[in-house]
Amino acid sequence: MQGEIGLPHSARLAVVDYAVMLIYFAFVLAVGYALKRYTKTSTDFFLSGRRIPVWITALAFISANLGAQEVIGMGASGAKYGIATCHFYWMAVPAMVFLGIFMMPFYYGSRARSVPEYLKLRFDEKTRALNAISFAIMTIFSSGVSMYAMGKLFKLLLGWNFDFSMFMAAGVVLCYTFVGGLSGAIYNEVLQFFLIVFGFAPLALLGLLNLGGWSGLKQKLAVVSVQNGFAPTAYTQAWAFMGHSSQNPIGVEWFGLSMGLGFVLAFGYWCTDFLVVQRAMAANSMSAARRTPLIAAVPKMFFPILVVLPGMIALVASPTAPSRFSQTHTVQDQQVLPGTVRGIIPVKVDAATGKPLLNSRGVAVLDYDLATPMMVLHYFPSGMLGLGMTALLASFMSGMAGNVTAFNTVWTYDVYQSYIYRSGSDAHYLWMGRAATVGGVVLSVVAAYVAASFNNIMDVLQLVFAFVNAPLFATFALGMFWRRATGHGAFVGLVSGTASAAIHHGLSLSKGSMVGIKGGFLGDFITYPSELAQTFWTAIVAFTTCLVVTTAISLVTRPRPAAELRGLVYSLTPRAGIREPEWYRRPEVLAVIVLVMVIALQSVFF
Repeated sequence: MQGEIGLPHSARLAVVDYAVMLIYFAFVLAVGYALKRYTKTSTDFFLSGRRIPVWITALAFISANLGAQEVIGMGASGAKYGIATCHFYWMAVPAMVFLGIFMMPFYYGSRARSVPEYLKLRFDEKTRALNAISFAIMTIFSSGVSMYAMGKLFKLLLGWNFDFSMFMAAGVVLCYTFVGGLSGAIYNEVLQFFLIVFGFAPLALLGLLNLGGWSGLKQKLAVVSVQNGFAPTAYTQAWAFMGHSSQNPIGVEWFGLSMGLGFVLAFGYWCTDFLVVQRAMAANSMSAARRTPLIAAVPKMFFPILVVLPGMIALVASPTAPSRFSQTHTVQDQQVLPGTVRGIIPVKVDAATGKPLLNSRGVAVLDYDLATPMMVLHYFPSGMLGLGMTALLASFMSGMAGNVTAFNTVWTYDVYQSYIYRSGSDAHYLWMGRAATVGGVVLSVVAAYVAASFNNIMDVLQLVFAFVNAPLFATFALGMFWRRATGHGAFVGLVSGTASAAIHHGLSLSKGSMVGIKGGFLGDFITYPSELAQTFWTAIVAFTTCLVVTTAISLVTRPRPAAELRGLVYSLTPRAGIREPEWYRRPEVLAVIVLVMVIALQSVFF
């Protein structure tokens, strides 16, 4: 029996595949239960008692970022944009270095228990409230989108019931985060890290071998590149064609890429997002907290092999010939229509008509989000299919757990304790943290059903992150390195930055997009070659506006006394501290090593 047009027929898991999933569930629940006896205070629950070893916090730091948007989204971008997608990883490294060297001393060394609380200490209560509320809402919607994507994906690929898939994963995440708190999430994120590595590494290897290695992949992508109007190596060289936006698949020039992604978005996410910063704050010392993002940067720069490369392979793998490595789960039962399928990536289907969805130029739109899942079905036999699906499941659950633990901390410390009930005991706030965990999971489920009613919810979510994180980084940069910055300036700057991003988005539109969620609702005055180019420049506008407005308002408002800013501003914070005796444990040495590594890596694929 044939599946729907452009969609894969549901695969059937063998007993061994289900056994792999059940073993995984048993492990994550056992880890959460084992850590219950170490979770006795609110500090234990929200910050793991600040006793986690650095190698654990480093792996959890990177694993918390391996949610649905990362594993599925970057595979999709790899198929759509080629090796240029690796910039999302390589340009993250300088931001992670900046976090470890300059910002972690403030986060870990100050009295702050969260990123919003640092804003209160540095600026004022209203700035903290704005960030806490916006962050709490974003984490819930991000978690909900991950759950929605997981339920939809497993229904499509395995035929599982949408509701069952969501409630199953949500129930498991709730169990180990409720009893183990942040420690339960962190140790399970380490487990999920290795599961994702061992689940996707064979996928990239088998795909490359099937195509004749890297050279074979380059040859096939060269054909695609020429067909799309680019140079033969545009999909396999990261920098060579960034001179002009028309010369590369990503549709952005070097300045927009470097400033928009490499500076504003990368620094805005890695340096201010509490979801990842919380993992470093759980480390057992200041040195360990600073080394956490630096150690995490090493696997980060190589992760494109696991998540981007499979997407590039999916673009050119044969959809009709079975893989020589898998005799069971090939993609021969999707209906191939002329001009509608490239590689093993199916087309998007119009839910109303059941026909391929066309863009404004009449060309069928590929469902790039299915690139990595289709690779799993295409190359993995029974047993390995279970491992691949469990790796996908682990990525969804890791992202959800990270969002839930960040949410319960911000809700309890920055909303409940600050504005609702200030005089509670430690045991009361521990209870509230667990109640917030339940509430966060429930709200995530609700958000998942809300996401189901939107066609472009992932685009909306990513755009909201750009609206919020870009101006937030400007606020942090000024607050940490300019003692004259004031609370009034920070608050007005944040609001102005977000507003300017919305206005810019409303006045611009990417080529081939329809007016609406993707922009142009205030008038199509600016046309960008791609959605990413539009997003990068929106972030640049938001950052610049916040920087200028915060500076201007701060110059005409009264700053706080220098004595109140010690430990919160770089120039007023003593640099004396414990120096690691071994050179390889010093954060500054690690920073130089990872920067040299990422430069060398980019030069190979220049």
